[in-house]
Amino acid sequence: MKLEDALFNWLQIRIVADARPDDNAAKETESFFAEILRDDHMLENVRIEGVVGTMIHIRYEREGKSKLHMFDKEHAEQLLGDITANPKYN
Repeated sequence: MKLEDALFNWLQIRIVADARPDDNAAKETESFFAEILRDDHMLENVRIEGVVGTMIHIRYEREGKSKLHMFDKEHAEQLLGDITANPKYN
């Protein structure tokens, strides 16, 4: 899986897990993507640094260097919106 795809998948499920603290499936899925980022892409300290305008900033470290990646906020929050809109998951 490409780094950008893994980061985006981690971000989407992290947003879901943060919004739904009792959702164990979301927590497990977030851990799965965190493992991919750590083991396959050698990233450390992956975190949501903040939201600036319409972008969510992700900060991580790789080979001792801090890096920043940005994703569109609306796109990143789409999974949470889809889950929330589906009564099956509420």
